[in-house]
Amino acid sequence: MRLLKQLVAVAAVTFVGGQAIVAVKGNAWLTLIIGVLTAVVAVLVYGWVVRRTEHRAVTELARAGAVARIARGALIGFGMFAAVIINIAFVADYDVNGLGSVSGAVAILGLMAAAAVTEELLFRGVLFRVVEERTGTWLALVLTGGVFGLMHLLNADASIWGAICIVVEAGFMLAACYAATRNLWVPIGLHFGWNFAAGGIFSVVVSGTGQSEGLLATTMSGPTMVTGGDFGPEGSLYTVAAGVVLTLVFMWLAHRRGHIVPRRRRAIDVQPATATVS
Repeated sequence: MRLLKQLVAVAAVTFVGGQAIVAVKGNAWLTLIIGVLTAVVAVLVYGWVVRRTEHRAVTELARAGAVARIARGALIGFGMFAAVIINIAFVADYDVNGLGSVSGAVAILGLMAAAAVTEELLFRGVLFRVVEERTGTWLALVLTGGVFGLMHLLNADASIWGAICIVVEAGFMLAACYAATRNLWVPIGLHFGWNFAAGGIFSVVVSGTGQSEGLLATTMSGPTMVTGGDFGPEGSLYTVAAGVVLTLVFMWLAHRRGHIVPRRRRAIDVQPATATVS
């Protein structure tokens, strides 16, 4: 029941914020304001509903160190995507044709702030965290990563291959990031840094949602397995490889820090064996 209440509360903010952003489409500054406001309200609503349903302090969104953690995650996300673009440029055709659109980048900043915060609250803050309590870290990572990837099939230029890539490079990686840090700020920053680098700076397609107009005017072509095709670089084998590496690193850190939750065994599995008297 608490899972449902938490999902509904955060999903409601996500829906309303998304509709508001659609309503002001074309106005970069209003998009930025509404996107940031959606992110802030989502955090407040998540904190409220968790406190009401679980009767505890919301330590995963502790204010102390929040800015530093978001920045750390954003740097990881930006660095990861920049590395992917560099590798694609060596093998395929990625050209920078000059400056792009500052207003476009401003709008994308708001869009990605809302998307990163609401998706991390829904998928890592609620879904992964609650499922992990019942199934353990590894199974929760697989299950919630799969759901996260399937969600991207709703995008305009989605494909089965693109969704599979998202499962591995984002669903698994972001859940592993939460498991390693046990806070939501780092995965939020990572998610935001990745998405804003893609759309707001390098101006490529983000998860099959169409070409972005960011700070750089760019063109890209080449083999689909390298560039990701219509789905964008998130459908590239380079991105999958980068996501696997970071997932393994985060899970190693989670293990080292003692953050791995074991699978909950059924009562029948843990009953002590009865001694036989001869």
